[in-house]
Amino acid sequence: MPKNRDRKRTLPQKVCPVCGRTFAWRKKWRSHWEQVLYCSQRCRRQRDASSADRTPSPK
Repeated sequence: MPKNRDRKRTLPQKVCPVCGRTFAWRKKWRSHWEQVLYCSQRCRRQRDASSADRTPSPK
């Protein structure tokens, strides 16, 4: 069994609130892992679009 596979199993994981998928820690997120909420830009955009739909329009 490859060594990398074992290392990937031990990485911290989170659940995306938009799609419900689990995603693992990435090296580019090392300095701000606590603030990472979404698994992808697509989920971030979907969240932004859905919150824009909920805001009432000014009269």
